[in-house]
Amino acid sequence: MQPGLLSRRLMLAGATTAVTAASTIQPASAKMPMGMRQAPYFYRFKLGNMKATVISDGVIPLGPPGDAFLGLTKEEITRQLTDNFLPPDTVTLEQNILILNTGSKIVMFDTGMGIVKAFGPTTGQLLHTLAQAGIPGAAVDAVVMTHAHIDHCGGIMSARNARNFPNAKLYISQADYDYWTDPAKVSVPNLKSFLDQARRNLVPNRDRIQFVKDGEEFIPGIHAIATPGHTVGHTMFMIDSAGKQMCFVGDLTHHQNLLMEKPLTEFAYDTDPKQSAQTRVKMLTMLAANRIPLLAYHFPWPGIGHVAKLGDGFRYVAAPMNMQT
Repeated sequence: MQPGLLSRRLMLAGATTAVTAASTIQPASAKMPMGMRQAPYFYRFKLGNMKATVISDGVIPLGPPGDAFLGLTKEEITRQLTDNFLPPDTVTLEQNILILNTGSKIVMFDTGMGIVKAFGPTTGQLLHTLAQAGIPGAAVDAVVMTHAHIDHCGGIMSARNARNFPNAKLYISQADYDYWTDPAKVSVPNLKSFLDQARRNLVPNRDRIQFVKDGEEFIPGIHAIATPGHTVGHTMFMIDSAGKQMCFVGDLTHHQNLLMEKPLTEFAYDTDPKQSAQTRVKMLTMLAANRIPLLAYHFPWPGIGHVAKLGDGFRYVAAPMNMQT
């Protein structure tokens, strides 16, 4: 063996021994830290000539599914959830708030829970997420509400009763405003927080509320479609821009499986559960037949996809996220 080759082997062996010894004495320093935070909770995409951003107000832990989704046996609920790789003992809903830059206006659809923690500490993230997305509250020109439930109108006023969107005009159906701000109509004790939330956020802003009517194009490119049942004046909104469409469906359906596969299933928070179910079938049939994409307020983040017919019901197909826009 050549002396030079032997010397090199001895050098390599010594270096290996030194590295091994050092690794047993000193803790590794290249591991990633634990407890890292999630990425900012917003997603941007294009819709025709409009720029859209979906932001989150945080998740709503709804609890045992049998308490909210009525008319299904426990076995049927378990089957639907486990078939879709979801836990059978609890349901969690998202809060997907849409913000459109139309080119001339910044339009926000629904506003989350605000300061109320009726469903726990995970909600009320609207203002934080807006800041992450670089959208100041003062830049919002219009706040469009599908209905006046606690998790849709709650973000209008701050904890100090200041307007979070001081330059915005507010849009909602008159039926929902009149119903949810009236103590005589919202008299069920377990809905008192809904009444309080609507009165706290809507009544002080009555001077800047415009009531939307079925079929009305109240902002260029945005049409109201009356979809009563979940509430008396629940409304979804069809958005059109440069030949592209999307429907912000609000609470037409709360779950991507439990109110889709069997759409006549009733939901505990519906004002008129049977009317809500019939409205759901009618509107989902229309969206499926016309292949119109939807954005669902409570579907898995960011809530964008399509519905397709599946037997007597429907299936939800989530749209792939495009991170290049």
